[in-house]
Amino acid sequence: MSNQHTEIKNAIAALKNGGLILYPTDTVWGIGCDASNKDAVEKVYALKQREDSKALICLVADDRMLKRYVKQIPPAAQNIIDITNKPTTIIYDQAQNLAPNLIAKDGTIAIRIPDDDFCYWLSRKFNGAIVSTSANISEQPTPKSFKEIAPEVLKGVDYVVNLHREKICAKPSSIIKLSNNGVVKIIRK
Repeated sequence: MSNQHTEIKNAIAALKNGGLILYPTDTVWGIGCDASNKDAVEKVYALKQREDSKALICLVADDRMLKRYVKQIPPAAQNIIDITNKPTTIIYDQAQNLAPNLIAKDGTIAIRIPDDDFCYWLSRKFNGAIVSTSANISEQPTPKSFKEIAPEVLKGVDYVVNLHREKICAKPSSIIKLSNNGVVKIIRK
């Protein structure tokens, strides 16, 4: 079995080359790419057979990295991050420094700071946001384990992380939209 350091190094090499990775996140197995690379993001939409009008989630290592991608972080965001006891993705207004095809038409972006050692170090060592979308073709069920990932997804990525393949995932993250005007909307519980 590979160790985490080697897997992070290999995944980062694929990300820097504009490639797609298949990796375990704090929730489900995800398809990932460099969130600032427009062509790589396009490959994710193509692999998932998904319209690019449906936004994707990004993972960042910490608050400091979050500030690079969101112009103004509402004060409530930190409270939500601190009090939630399950993986929570927040949709922020005024996305910046990301691939234009990753940002929703209304200028928002969905970002999660995962409470997961592998995801933290992957993002930290990559030094940037990484796309994280469930490892399935659009409209197909989200795989709950590595064994459930469709062959076309496995063949469609450039690197498959060899860690946590036995992990069973209960469900994707909660999603909360947090507008700069103070409006909070729960998108997915």
